[in-house]
Parts: sequence; C-alpha cells; structure tokens
Amino acid sequence: MKPGILQLSPILIPAISERLNELYTVHRLFEHEDKGAYVREIGATIRGVVSGGHTGISNALMDQLPALQVVAINGVGTDAVDLAYARERRIAVTATFGALTEDVADLAIGLLIATCRGICSGDRVVREGLWAQNPHPGAIPLSRRFSGMRVGIVGMGRVGRAVATRAAAFGCPVSYTDLHAMDDLPWRFVADVRELARGSDALVLAAAADKAEGIIDAAVLDALGKDGYLVNIARGKLVNEPDLVAALQEGRIAGAGLDVFVDEPNVPAPLRALDRVVLQAHRASATVETRTAMGEMVLASLAQALAGQRPENSLTT
Repeated sequence: MKPGILQLSPILIPAISERLNELYTVHRLFEHEDKGAYVREIGATIRGVVSGGHTGISNALMDQLPALQVVAINGVGTDAVDLAYARERRIAVTATFGALTEDVADLAIGLLIATCRGICSGDRVVREGLWAQNPHPGAIPLSRRFSGMRVGIVGMGRVGRAVATRAAAFGCPVSYTDLHAMDDLPWRFVADVRELARGSDALVLAAAADKAEGIIDAAVLDALGKDGYLVNIARGKLVNEPDLVAALQEGRIAGAGLDVFVDEPNVPAPLRALDRVVLQAHRASATVETRTAMGEMVLASLAQALAGQRPENSLTT
C-alpha cells in the first residue's frame, strides 16, 4: 500500500502532481468542504503533508495525524508552522530553500523599475486611449531613473544577496541590514533599519518574517522620504500596512512595488487605487522553472523522510 499524503494546497506543475499520485495515496484536503470530517476519516493513515508557505499547518491538525513523519512546505516561508512543536513531535519540516532565489530577486528589480518608471500606469494610459486623446509630451509625468539609485536591502539571505547583485549591475550603491554584519559581503552594513532607509532611495524587503512584524512603520517610511520607494517581496506582515497607505496617500514616499500583503488576498483599496503602486498577487516564484524545482524538492523531502532518512532541507530533525 502506498503511503498516505495529505495535500493542503495545490501544486500547479502537472508533472509534479502526476509523480505525487504515482508514489503516494494523495488526499487533497483543499478540495473538501467539510475538512474536519475528512481528516477524522483518513488522519490515521497520513505519513506526510504537503503544504504551502502561506498555508503551513496548525498544531491542531498535526495532532490529528498520529503517523505524521514529514511536513513538506512548497515554499520558503515557515512562519505558518510551529517548528518547536514539530521538533517535539520529531516531525521533519522542510522547505524549498534556494529554488526561489533567482525569480524572486528578478521580480524585486522588476517591481522597482516598474514603479520608478511608471511602466504600469503608462501601460494603462495607452490601453485606455488617453495617449491618443492628449499626445502632448507633458501629459504624462516624468519618471525616475533606476540606474544609480541607492538601494537598501532588509535581509541578506539568498534572495537579498541576489537582489544586491542585480542592483549593483545597474550601478546602484547597495547597503543592507540584518541581524549582524556579514564578512563575506562587499556592501555596507547598517545596523538600524531606519538609518538604512534614511540613506536609501529604495528599500527592498527580503527578510524572513518568522519573528518580525511591522518593522517598516511610519518612522521608517518617513526616513525613506518623499523621493523614496519601497519594494516588498518577502512577507506582508513586515510592513505596517496602514502606515504605508498613509505615507503613499500623503506623498511622504514616492511609490511602492508590492508582491505580498498582510491579509492575502485582501489588498487594501487605497493601494489598488494609487498609480504610484505596482501590485502583484504573491507571484515572485511563479515561473514554470521555479515551481518545477520546488516540486522536485518536495518530492525529495517526502521520499527521504518516509525512507527513514533525515530530509536534506529539514528544519526540525
């Protein structure tokens, strides 16, 4: 009999889903209306869980899975999993570290360029026929050059480093903040995020959000200033969203590029209404290449754990 796997969120790469089905008896919880009843029915047979970073898994659900050996997160965020509790239960919790780096960093730079250059608002002007109605060169406001901007990065893990490399290729002086300075980096370390913002034209959030919340608040945004831009490709909860909305509405910062939000998929209406904000639906890793690599890592984690091995990407065993 094939091991039972409980899948809490979809996998969008058909080939990965097919292999999952070939190897395991897959129970797709997200397809059931009465999830509690379904878990009570099949919970004792479940040896592995596949979930997403945003979905995670609750302690209550883990308690209903007495044979659980591994939770394979199809993403890098683990803030929706109680790692300490999983460690007590000797459950391996894995994530797809490294698979997302290049695409997430690409989108960070893309959001910054799109925001500075007004690419999305310019697109709407053309699509809505407004250019033809008013073809005068001054009808569309001038935009901001990205090359050479001072870029401050919050969080110098894999993604932060990849963003820094890309920004440096555009001639951007790079500074960063993290828990401590890193000797292997050529960029300037700034211990305080407010000071980092004060010395930056753009602030890019690439930090893990497991223990941080609301660190980008009114004081940081004021330090960034009326000509500064914020990009968030990390986690929505890093930003105090009401403070961000107020700063944008009052012109205390110049714009923002956002892939993540506090209460997804509910994006505050003021953010959706502002031309100086470029929005994405938490899609920084949403390429065929990255999602395939992530799926391969999920399959590897399941196979290793169910074979009695420590999964390569385990955070808890």
